Amino acid sequence: MLGALALLICCFGDGKERAEVESGEWLPGGETTNTLLLGVNAYIRPVSNITDAHELDFFFTGNAFFNQPWVEAPSSTSARDGLGPLFNARSCSACHPKDGRGSPALEPDEDFVSLLIRFSRSGSSDVGGPVPDPIYGHQLQNNSLPGVPTEGRPRLRYEELAGVYPDGETYTLSKPVYSFTELAYGELDAAVRWSPRVAPAVYGIGLLDTISSERLEALADPDDANGDGISGRVNRVWNVRAGEHQPGRFGWKGEHPTAYQQTVSAFVGDLGITTSGALKDDCTSVQADCLNSPDGGEPEVTDEMLVKVVNYVRLLAVPMRQRYDDPDILRGKWLFNSVGCASCHVPNHRTQKVSDLEELTEQNIWPYTDLLLHDMGPELADEHAVFDAAGSEWRTPALWGISYLKAVNKHERLLHDGRADGIEEAILWHGGEAASARDQFKNLSVDDRRHLIDFVGSL
Repeated sequence: MLGALALLICCFGDGKERAEVESGEWLPGGETTNTLLLGVNAYIRPVSNITDAHELDFFFTGNAFFNQPWVEAPSSTSARDGLGPLFNARSCSACHPKDGRGSPALEPDEDFVSLLIRFSRSGSSDVGGPVPDPIYGHQLQNNSLPGVPTEGRPRLRYEELAGVYPDGETYTLSKPVYSFTELAYGELDAAVRWSPRVAPAVYGIGLLDTISSERLEALADPDDANGDGISGRVNRVWNVRAGEHQPGRFGWKGEHPTAYQQTVSAFVGDLGITTSGALKDDCTSVQADCLNSPDGGEPEVTDEMLVKVVNYVRLLAVPMRQRYDDPDILRGKWLFNSVGCASCHVPNHRTQKVSDLEELTEQNIWPYTDLLLHDMGPELADEHAVFDAAGSEWRTPALWGISYLKAVNKHERLLHDGRADGIEEAILWHGGEAASARDQFKNLSVDDRRHLIDFVGSL
């Protein structure tokens, strides 16, 4: 039956071009795809082909450490102490609820929970990374332990921007405007560069981790040699464990090369918890109380525990697609490719052989990303450069699983700072290399714009 669906859809009598259903696209994670538990729990399942040993040793144990709060040291709960002294959240799941996506603050006086502010100064570190602010460090932490000053409280409001499609239909975009209050060590220096980052979903990370570097290099076209207006670039970032620069694939600017390093960075930056991969808290030389605060050991997370958390994330499954064979969805798929969205949101990849988690080996996957940097134009730009990524460059986010976002996380906020309320607004914010695709989208008929949006919403 499924094979019969993989036909060019041209027999509905309306004369509209439609794409094919391609073999296996309804299983975006290949054999790992979650087909059992969807809806509100769509993101929390392990890969469907998980071995009994990995489910017991990694997934269930890692899940517990991912979801339960960390506490201040010293504590009788020694396996889970070491929080802070500065932090943004008390648990991984506070930023990634139900393994999904965080959202920005939506009210003017609302504290940030799953949106954080990164800081940097001009120049680069000895390995090419961003230089932290000497006063406030790598990011603004809006929580702290007793006796340690909280660095400050960011605030967010929105300005409405009105727009009109060529056919006369109107739309409104919300432009975020940030401010900083209760700064413990004085106003931010004018030289500080800052960038808001909303917490992304974490399902499917293991599969993205196993796309070969050769595949990313083949997709890259930094000089736009083919003349299509798209010049995706690899962000060459420092792999701490390997001691060399490698293609980045995680983080909004592709600043981390592996799921391991992404996890280590989140532990120390967001939770204030050290690991063997990051042994120092983000306390600067002027933050005496932070520097003198007791810790939960060195490191606060053992390597054994760290491996379980990293592999828990790597083994989270992508949920299956629904409505993939609907004629209107297939019309939207054809339009998605026709206007150029698929030039960056590359639909399909095959993972390489994985020695430690065989479940992820040689899977045919449909994440809709090239994991490359693209110039998204001035409206989405910040001044926060990260390795090779300039302020206007962002890594293409994967689209798989987006159909369950509202059910799981009770919102549809998209883009790196969550400014877009839904797929349509996200498209309209695209600029730079994506301006042509955005403008072609805007010039579609009302029905075809809806078909394209519904296709993306079916992924």
